[in-house]
Amino acid sequence: MPYERSGRSRQKMRTRNELVAAARALVAQGGSVPTVEQAATEASISRTTAYRYFPNQKALLVAAHPETEAASLLPPDASDDPEERLLTAVQALIGLVIESEPQQRTMLRLSLELDTVPGQLPLRKGRAIAWLEDALAPLRPRLTEQGPRRLAVAIRSAVGIESLVWLTDVAGLSRDQAAELMLWSARALLHQALAEGSGNPSGRYSTGSAASG
Repeated sequence: MPYERSGRSRQKMRTRNELVAAARALVAQGGSVPTVEQAATEASISRTTAYRYFPNQKALLVAAHPETEAASLLPPDASDDPEERLLTAVQALIGLVIESEPQQRTMLRLSLELDTVPGQLPLRKGRAIAWLEDALAPLRPRLTEQGPRRLAVAIRSAVGIESLVWLTDVAGLSRDQAAELMLWSARALLHQALAEGSGNPSGRYSTGSAASG
C-alpha cells in the first residue's frame, strides 16, 4: 500500500478502510460484483481517489475479503496439546465462516467467476490452511516433514464455506449440525494421521498443488 504510506497516512488509512467497508457492505448484499466505482459511491468518496487506493476490482475484492489480517486463530495462551489446539482453531474458523456467511458465499462465487488461471485464486489465499498448520505445529516431531501441511489441507477440505454450502444446501443439515459435523471430521482426520504417523497414507499427495482456502 505505497500510496497510503506516503504522507497523511492516518487520513489515507481511514479512507482506505471506508472503501473496504463499503465493498464489504456491497458484497453482503449479493447480486453483481462490486466495482471500485460502486464502492466509491457507497463510501461517498470520489472515483479518482478510490482508484488511488485500488487500481482495479480484484485489488478491492482481495482487501474486502473477510478476515484477511489474522495470523492465527489461537489465543496467546494456547495449549501445546495438538488436539486441543486444532479443535480451538477449527471452532474459530467455523464461527468466522458462519458469522460472515453471506460475504463468504459471495466471495466464493466471485473467486470462481473472476479467476481463470488454474491454481491462482487471489480471493482464496490459503489463509485457513496457514491457521490450521499453526494449530498443528506441535505435531511436527511426530509426523513426516510434510505431514502437518498435508493434514491441514485435508482438514481444510472438510471445513470452510465450501463444506458449509454443501452440508446445508445439499445435505439439508442445519448450521449447528453442519458445524458439529465439520468439527467431527477435523478430529477424525487428526486421529487417523496420528494413528498412521505420517499424515499421508497413500504417499501420492503433493503439497505443490494444494488448493487454497
